[in-house]
Amino acid sequence: MEEQISKQVEAVNAIHKMLVDYTGKRLRVKANLGRSKIIEREGVLTQAHNSLFIVEVTEKRGRKARQSYQYVDVLTGTVELTNPENEEPLFPQLAELTF
Repeated sequence: MEEQISKQVEAVNAIHKMLVDYTGKRLRVKANLGRSKIIEREGVLTQAHNSLFIVEVTEKRGRKARQSYQYVDVLTGTVELTNPENEEPLFPQLAELTF
């Protein structure tokens, strides 16, 4: 049990570290909000805090909106992040992990 938790903590820390380095770049977010509601947005990663990260997106008529997501949601697959330039996932290795 402790080994499993340790692996999860390491994975979350790795996600955090990569996104800190990715700050200021564009990414595409696909989030499963439950009840068959899935949103897809493209924006700039503006901040990466200890437990969450913030993506700023441009909406209709030039309005800016900020969306925050947790690293744990990336780990569990609820939130998927891709590079919009080449359509490759930022964390392909997470699909192979089993907890």
